[in-house]
Amino acid sequence: MGGKVWNKGKLRASVLTNKITQTINAVLGKKFPERRVFLRSDTETKFLRLTPSTQLLGWIGSIAIFSWAIIATAILLMDNIGSGNVREQVKREQIAYETRLNSLSVERDIRAKEAEMAHNRFSIALAQVSEMQSALLTSEDRRAELEKGIDVIQSTLRRTMLERDKSRAKNTELSLSLNGTPSEVQTAKAQADDAIATVDFLTAALDSTASERDQIALDAVETFDYARELEFQAQLTAERNDRIFTQLEDAMTISVKPLDKMFRAAGLSSKSLIEKVRRTHSGQGGPLAPLSFSTMGTKPDADTMRANRILNDLDRLNLYRIAAQKAPFALPLKGAFRFTSPFGYRWGRLHAGTDFAAAHGTPIYSTADGVVYSAGWGNGYGKLVKIQHAFGIETRYAHMSKILVKAGQRVSRGQQIGAMGNTGRSTGTHLHYEVRVGGKPVNPMTYIKAARDVF
Repeated sequence: MGGKVWNKGKLRASVLTNKITQTINAVLGKKFPERRVFLRSDTETKFLRLTPSTQLLGWIGSIAIFSWAIIATAILLMDNIGSGNVREQVKREQIAYETRLNSLSVERDIRAKEAEMAHNRFSIALAQVSEMQSALLTSEDRRAELEKGIDVIQSTLRRTMLERDKSRAKNTELSLSLNGTPSEVQTAKAQADDAIATVDFLTAALDSTASERDQIALDAVETFDYARELEFQAQLTAERNDRIFTQLEDAMTISVKPLDKMFRAAGLSSKSLIEKVRRTHSGQGGPLAPLSFSTMGTKPDADTMRANRILNDLDRLNLYRIAAQKAPFALPLKGAFRFTSPFGYRWGRLHAGTDFAAAHGTPIYSTADGVVYSAGWGNGYGKLVKIQHAFGIETRYAHMSKILVKAGQRVSRGQQIGAMGNTGRSTGTHLHYEVRVGGKPVNPMTYIKAARDVF
């Protein structure tokens, strides 16, 4: 009994399905009438019945395939255009970075020389002020001695004048006296003449001393004026030095921070890089030599401290420039190209580099300074060049058509090392570019994007 009920239910569902199908075909029959495709052979003839619903599905599928083809083509075109724009932008930014480094280097030398000249002028002015102060103190001492001498002379003169007056009075008395002897008269007259001569000598000496005192006073006033002028010039020099130091400090901040950001984005420690570069580039001298300190045990002045800080920052910027030359921040290609395969796992295996596709024979360049330690055939890589850079970094360039360097050769960033090809395990002309740190592969785009974001 249960089986019959189930069969009846199945029959009803089948009938309902057929009715729905017929209804759909009837509605679609206006646009997609039923068609038959005949297949004939030598012995028999068969035909395929194409219902309106089947034709609709085929039409939808065709539209979907056509739409997918259009979208895929548009994506490829946009990728090609985007790659070209990125490449031109990277090239412009690299030129701007090099121009900026050159201008900063020239300005650094100019500002360092100006700072050194300003410091020398300030030292000379201080020395002159010190000499003038010493001369002024000497003049004051001499003036005090002259004033003391004038006081002594004046007291002596007053005493002598009193004696002269007494002598004159006595001489008058003797002259009027008739009882006096000639010898007494002559003696009194001689004393009076001596007193007069002494007074005349003291008067002349007093006049000369007063003139010399007045001249010393005038010299002291001129010395004070010159000292004030020197102090004013020293103040102007200090203000100018402050403006120069401020401009240099701002320039150092603007230049060093982006480089710090670039090295951090590439996963490199800027402190470790600076130490490694300094060990291999330890020579000093010229305009970047630090200003010397006093050997008298005194502390250096504020300008000397600021100048030394700026010189240290300039040295740090120069070390950053050297580190940037030795790390693979550049692109291995300069012409037109497009990215065809990124770094990462594919089909369960690690694709240890980035693929760049371009025309056969496109020049390939070293992305940093280094030494070629392998140039030849590599299993699966085809013609392969391996370059060892500083900081434990290695780059590889595979599938070349031609190799232009040899093992043991030292290369610079931007130097051509080969040409693009299709050697080894490759499906077409392209460059397989790898970056390895400590022997382990890392994403090359990390370095390329880090440099692009900064420059």
